[in-house]
Amino acid sequence: MTKEKPHHTKNESLKRSGTLNPRPDEVGDPLFQEHDFFDPSDVVQVKYEMLRRVLTEGASITETTDTFGYSRPSFYKARQDFEDEGLVGLIPRRRGPRSAHKLTDEIMDFLEQELASDLAPSVETLVERVRTHFGLSIHRRSVERALQRRKRKHQ
Repeated sequence: MTKEKPHHTKNESLKRSGTLNPRPDEVGDPLFQEHDFFDPSDVVQVKYEMLRRVLTEGASITETTDTFGYSRPSFYKARQDFEDEGLVGLIPRRRGPRSAHKLTDEIMDFLEQELASDLAPSVETLVERVRTHFGLSIHRRSVERALQRRKRKHQ
């Protein structure tokens, strides 16, 4: 007996992959309105068609970006990403740091020791102790999130 894979809609798959267009209703291009093949929810497909329209058909950047729901700077970024990486370059990337890069294992161990040796120090106290001991300025919210992540990890 084989296990059935759970059925997921295309939008669920796009969301999981980070390619779900957050503003599909802003895509006003007739192809995306009239043909099922063109999906305004697929951000990669929308960006590719926007680039294709300008680069191969010679359409106006301003008119095309308006029609596809993007700004001119977004068009130029998409064009550069496509030129550098091809289709993969059109896949959105998370912005900002990918992890708690300041809160190393050494600092997290220090924080846990501080938590264990004191009667529930405040997050502000922990931030100040890190600043004093390591010479590092860390936002209190970063400390809170890192401690929550580590707690979940050790459960």
